[in-house]
Amino acid sequence: MCIGIPLRLTGVDGVVGRAENGSAVDLSLVPEAAAGDWVLGFLGAARRMLEPEEAAQILDALAAMAAALDGESLDGAFADLTGREPTLPPHLEAARAAGLTEA
Repeated sequence: MCIGIPLRLTGVDGVVGRAENGSAVDLSLVPEAAAGDWVLGFLGAARRMLEPEEAAQILDALAAMAAALDGESLDGAFADLTGREPTLPPHLEAARAAGLTEA
């Protein structure tokens, strides 16, 4: 399994970016990326641009997963999911509303 990691670019030279952690990032799929931008990186390649708020949410989720693996409490983690009812993607909600119970 591959997990996308938010990376903030500190510099760009052609299709190669440099992230804050010092790693090189292939920017072929996001040629508009510039220093200071956030990208979602997979195995050394940026797949898409991220807004700073989305990058922060992903980093918080990754930190919560690491805490869970270390046996720490998850109190306060995933604050964007607490206090609301779960929702289905639109196509599944439409199927549920139509009375479908099996695939």
